[in-house]
Amino acid sequence: MKLTILGCFSATPRKETNPTAQVLEINNHIFLIDCGEGTQVELRRKKIKFSRIKHIFISHLHGDHFFGLVGLISTFRLLGRETELHIHCPKGLKEVITLQMKLADSWTNYPLFFHELTSKVSECIFEDDKVEVWTIPLDHRIYTNGFLFREKQGERHLHMPWVIEANIDVAYYNKLKQGHDVYNKDGVLIDHKKVTLPPRSPKSYAFCSDTAYNESIIPIIKNVDVLYHESTFLDKHISLAEQTKHSTAKQAAQIAKMANAKTLILGHYSTRYDDLNEFKREAQTIFKPVKLARDGKIFNFD
Repeated sequence: MKLTILGCFSATPRKETNPTAQVLEINNHIFLIDCGEGTQVELRRKKIKFSRIKHIFISHLHGDHFFGLVGLISTFRLLGRETELHIHCPKGLKEVITLQMKLADSWTNYPLFFHELTSKVSECIFEDDKVEVWTIPLDHRIYTNGFLFREKQGERHLHMPWVIEANIDVAYYNKLKQGHDVYNKDGVLIDHKKVTLPPRSPKSYAFCSDTAYNESIIPIIKNVDVLYHESTFLDKHISLAEQTKHSTAKQAAQIAKMANAKTLILGHYSTRYDDLNEFKREAQTIFKPVKLARDGKIFNFD
C-alpha cells in the first residue's frame, strides 16, 4: 500500500503548499482522494499515469477539496482518454461539473460517471474482488464523508519445493492458492496448508478530512492500519476548531488511540503555523505512531 500526498494544507493554495489531494495505491488500484487546485500538476510531478486513475473520491464541496477536478476532467479529454472515470462525491457536484462543461461546450469523449452520496450512515460505495471502499460520515459544516479503503483477503502462496515434493499437477495450483485440498498425481489427498503459505495480512486506510472531533467514526475505522486525520489546529486554538468544525492534533491522536490504529498521519494544517513538528509533538502526548503529511511525501506500508 502506497500513499502519495499531493497536497495537505487547508484553505488557499500557496507557492509552497497545496490544498488537499492524495493518491492511494492499493492492490493494483490507483485512487485519487480529493482534488484541490494544482492536483494535476502534482500528479505529473509524481509521474502518476492519468489513465490509471479510474475512481476519484471527493469528501465534500468546499473548494479546497474539489476545485482542481474540472481541470483534471478537461485534461483527460484533451489527452484523448478512452477509459471510463467514476467520481464518488456528495450530491451537487455533478450539477457543478456538468454546468461548467456545458457552458464551455467541452463534453468528455470518455464515459464519465458520478456516484452521488447522500447517506449519513456508512455504506459500501465500491467493491471488486480485491478492494472495498466505505464512507465514513464526518461532522463538518456541510455534508462530508471520509473514506475507508480495505483490501480483501488475498490468496495463499505456493511454496514450490513443497508442491513439487507432494507431486501435485500444475492444473491444481490455483485450487491450492484458493485454500482447497487437492489430490496429487498418486491419488493422495494433499492438505493445502502443507504446501502453501498464508496470504499477507490485508491492508486498510482511512481518510478523515474535514471533521470536528467525532467519536462516532471509531467503530467504522476500528483497527485500521493507517489513519489520515485532519489536524487543522494546535491545541491552543481549540476554540477555532470548535467554531469551524475542524480538529486539533491532540483530538486526531485521541481518535487514533480509541480506534486502535497502527499509524496516524496528520494533515490539513492551517497555514497560520510555521513549524509542523508542533503538530507531531502534541499528538504524541496521546498516541505515539504519528507521521506528518507534507506535500510530495510518499508513504509505503508493506
